[in-house]
Amino acid sequence: MNFIDTHAHLDGEEFKEDLAEVIARAQEAGVSKIFLPAVDLNSVDTILSACQRHPDYLFPMLGLHPEEVRGDYLHVLEQMRGMLDKRFIAIGEVGLDYYWSREFEHEQLEAFEEQVKWSIETRLPLMIHCRKAQNEMVKLMRHCEKELPGGVFHCFTGNAHEAEELLTFDNFVLGIGGVLTFKKSHLPEVLPAVVPLNRIVLETDSPYMAPVPHRGQRNESAYVSCVLEKLAEAYGVSPETVAAETNKNVERVFHV
Repeated sequence: MNFIDTHAHLDGEEFKEDLAEVIARAQEAGVSKIFLPAVDLNSVDTILSACQRHPDYLFPMLGLHPEEVRGDYLHVLEQMRGMLDKRFIAIGEVGLDYYWSREFEHEQLEAFEEQVKWSIETRLPLMIHCRKAQNEMVKLMRHCEKELPGGVFHCFTGNAHEAEELLTFDNFVLGIGGVLTFKKSHLPEVLPAVVPLNRIVLETDSPYMAPVPHRGQRNESAYVSCVLEKLAEAYGVSPETVAAETNKNVERVFHV
């Protein structure tokens, strides 16, 4: 049984000393591919370096994370656009994040809109980060809804209404990670009620949000198997079914 981690920051400092071992554990656990999002200019280089060392296993995405949108963001976006080529499988990690502050609200909206245009131009899917900003995100995306190639709403933790709203965007899926396994999570009830398995992909967001029983530890791609098993339990199907369905969803959205 093989499955895919669609979102992991394995290029980060947290994995500097043991990336090869982390990848070996992921392979042993059944992870067949891992997708790495950029978050800023520096990370473009680090993810490409990691992907070059592990070709056909690690796959790069290119984008400016909303929390990295600062005063020089237009210049950063210009540089990133010049780097965008067929090595990258998606535009990400992009989006809106008003969780801590709305100081750069306008800049985040402008940066997100620009990167949505890249997705439309290149036909690369979007890897979207959204915290405390779903209304603003949806409003922006509605303007070009018919042109969007698809993508992932990363780290979905919302309610049934929010899930249903996001699934109105064709060829978009929800990225489900370790939060699903948390004791107080409502996702085991929400997801089977409103989200079909053909609209879900697996992710870890390593090194963050490790699933139970690894909560509090550094997350890594091997632990995506815990998410898969919890999904199988929630949907009342076999782990093999979840693996097969989510793999098909990855292929449909990312063409990888």
